[in-house]
Amino acid sequence: MKLHKQDIYKALESISAPGEGQNMVESGAVKNVVTFADEVIVDITINNPSLQAKKKTEVEIMKAIHDKVYEKAKITVNVKVEAPAKSLANSIKGKAIPGIQNIVAVASGKGGVGKSTVTANLAVTLAQMGFKVGILDADIYGPSVPIMFDVEQERPLAVNIDGKSKMKPVENYGVKILSIGFFTQPNQAVVWRGPMAAKALNQMIFDAHWGELDFMLIDLPPGTGDIHLSIMQSLPITGAVIVSTPQNVALADARKGVAMFQQESINVPVLGIIENMAYFTPEELPENKYYIFGKEGAKNLAEDLKVPFLGQLPLVQSIREAGDVGRPAAMQTATPLQAAFEKITQNVVQEVVRRNDDLPPTEAIKITTMAGCSAVKK
Repeated sequence: MKLHKQDIYKALESISAPGEGQNMVESGAVKNVVTFADEVIVDITINNPSLQAKKKTEVEIMKAIHDKVYEKAKITVNVKVEAPAKSLANSIKGKAIPGIQNIVAVASGKGGVGKSTVTANLAVTLAQMGFKVGILDADIYGPSVPIMFDVEQERPLAVNIDGKSKMKPVENYGVKILSIGFFTQPNQAVVWRGPMAAKALNQMIFDAHWGELDFMLIDLPPGTGDIHLSIMQSLPITGAVIVSTPQNVALADARKGVAMFQQESINVPVLGIIENMAYFTPEELPENKYYIFGKEGAKNLAEDLKVPFLGQLPLVQSIREAGDVGRPAAMQTATPLQAAFEKITQNVVQEVVRRNDDLPPTEAIKITTMAGCSAVKK
């Protein structure tokens, strides 16, 4: 069952907020509605601070949606109490991360397409180009960024910022990094439900001292699920980059990844698609290209979806080896791989500049975390 935003609003017109005569939609109490498959998130602001009023509002919303839209809908209601005189500017102040200009989510529909590898190499290439860069490893259940940067034994330190204790990201190759991998043992599985994972992410986002960054890259987990929504509810994402291999199975999931960001309720600009493992060239036959996973599948998908194609990366053993030893392949100077990553990174920067020039700032899904991102300066 796919829920639709307009159906949710219609259901909410049947109830009123505590102490208000108008229905929730007319009164402006409904601040945001997000639908995703059979899930719905409703952000509500009420003026009555009592626990009873908050609980009653939550129960009535859930009952209205179950009765009038879909009885098996998975519903999350975020009730915020706000005095009538309180301005919106005050309510949203401080939720963006100070000093971070652009936040780029790197996503894939399918696992195993090299998303984390691409993220790591984009980051070091941006750093080599003179940008200040950070990576938030949001792959809670399979964090790999610490290994790729040879910092898996490191731990973030605590620093005092304006009287508050903050995490200092681990840094290597000019890139600042935070990952759940820093807080778990190598053989320890992270067995968390969605709310626990979301809380851990919020701590790494807002309880860290990132300093000044031109780019924060967010390495998202595969798929289109809870973590993705949590990130987009917490931060105003400048744009998203989708990584896919050329094969049909990966392309089907990549298409869903693009669709997720382009949903009306999410509306994050898709900066483009990167085709990883595009072809294989044997070392002994440097002029030959073997299209093991299909030819130009991601490029054709980009054209079909009318989003930019950011470039191709070959299937090369040294990329895997470089990630395993913690030194990203893009750091190998004067090689075809470095040139390929540099070209793709330039395309990403160009799309961010174009996006910031042509489009208004992205809003986080939650109205309380809305903020804007500045344009990148070449």
